Amino acid sequence: MAHLPSRRRLALAVPVVLSLTASLGFLPTAASAVPDTTPATRTADAATLAYVVNTKVDHRTIESVKKAIAAADGTVVATYAKIGVIVVHSADPDFGARIRAVRGVQSAGATRTAPLSLAGTTDEGAAQLMSAAEAARTAGASAAAGASEPLEADQWDLRAIGADKAAEINPGSSRVTVAVIDTGVDDTHPDLAPNFSASQSANCVGGVADTSEGAWRPYNPTEDYHGTHVAGEIAAARNGIGVAGVAPGVKVAGIKVSDPKDGLFYPENVVCAFVFAADHGVEITNNSYYVDPWLYNCMDDPDQKAIVDAVNRAQLYAQSKGTLNVASAGNSNHDLDSDAIVDASSPDDSTPVTRTVDPHECFDVPTQLPGVVTVSATGVKGTKSYYSTYGLGAVDVAAPGGDRYQVPETPSANGRILSTMPNNAYGFLQGTSMASPHVAGVAALLKSTHPWASPAALQVLLKAQADNPGCPTEPYDGNGDGVVDATCEGGKRVNGFFGFGVVNALRAVR
Repeated sequence: MAHLPSRRRLALAVPVVLSLTASLGFLPTAASAVPDTTPATRTADAATLAYVVNTKVDHRTIESVKKAIAAADGTVVATYAKIGVIVVHSADPDFGARIRAVRGVQSAGATRTAPLSLAGTTDEGAAQLMSAAEAARTAGASAAAGASEPLEADQWDLRAIGADKAAEINPGSSRVTVAVIDTGVDDTHPDLAPNFSASQSANCVGGVADTSEGAWRPYNPTEDYHGTHVAGEIAAARNGIGVAGVAPGVKVAGIKVSDPKDGLFYPENVVCAFVFAADHGVEITNNSYYVDPWLYNCMDDPDQKAIVDAVNRAQLYAQSKGTLNVASAGNSNHDLDSDAIVDASSPDDSTPVTRTVDPHECFDVPTQLPGVVTVSATGVKGTKSYYSTYGLGAVDVAAPGGDRYQVPETPSANGRILSTMPNNAYGFLQGTSMASPHVAGVAALLKSTHPWASPAALQVLLKAQADNPGCPTEPYDGNGDGVVDATCEGGKRVNGFFGFGVVNALRAVR
């Protein structure tokens, strides 16, 4: 379940964004994109696959293509008419090729390589639940330090970006909502319940939003803890119970997209999530995952191109409705500005095949899409986390994501990030999955301070208030084994390890 996103270079932002957008041939409309859903039973046929079919955005074309889908032995699951994306199931192995030949279809492809089963994340390693003894020790240290939350003494990450002091000035507005697109959020947790927005939450597995009570909660709280941890990092309330979030006064919502059987994040689920967030007034989304089954989607492959096209339409639609999308850079220590990356993990829903890709032609989705804020991770010492993917112009900003090799002077001496877990628990995780919600939280503070700021303006503000330590003066050896693990390119203003710098919550509220 270790998944990772990436992104484009800043120095080359204009040509890369233009080339990607031009290749997709899509500009979103600001109209509602509520899907037309057609009840479709998930067939038990072992050969059934899911597809995204991307069309011109007009009613006549879409209706014509839907008729062609039926004629090609496909079943329409959902139609997002305003962005021209149709989710389809078909047991015909030639469905993709047949439907791509239909007039009005701009791209179409399978969203997985294995048959449908009855939707990964960017955390690195297993979760470490906080024990009662650790909690008691931390609570004593927090009280001695005058912290408002019992476990705050272990939250070195809040202090690293001034979030503890920012909360005294402006904890964030309840009119701002951050949606956690993830494995589900346990809204019954006492640190999340005060700030949870059920009306902006849903289950998008299968490509159709289910807003019934509790649909957004994890399928299996023991395993699907990721989204709850992320939510706490963003908006855990300052209520004297456990931990605090970066923006403890804003609302947080949960949009579940992980498949109940394999835990993967399939494209149709993510399309649903972006559209749902946009149409329900969400200001910011956090995306600590990459869209499965391909770590990098290459534009010369029709299936992978269709995935990029569909998700890009949805996230651009969200931007057009005023939503800023923030995403993690990934945990493979890849240089996204390099000429070649070895991907040995794709496809992750069947048998992976080792391949070499150019990250400027093969895209990590959603984080290499235009307008998405990409986040790398740092540890307590302020250096790049050993696992964090990086790249000049690929990373926008950095934030604490934890690093087990960088040990803080805290009661638990744990270099990972402490946050909420399902079933009223707390635990430590590390990963760019943990860095991204810190940025989403700071973005929420900026939105609270500048309520009329557009997604583009918020991104400018994020970069402007960041603190950039510059590239390290010594060769980078993240795990201390004597081997150089990564090379930082760029200068003090912008570089491959930190982008424009580490976000600063205190500066965001001043």
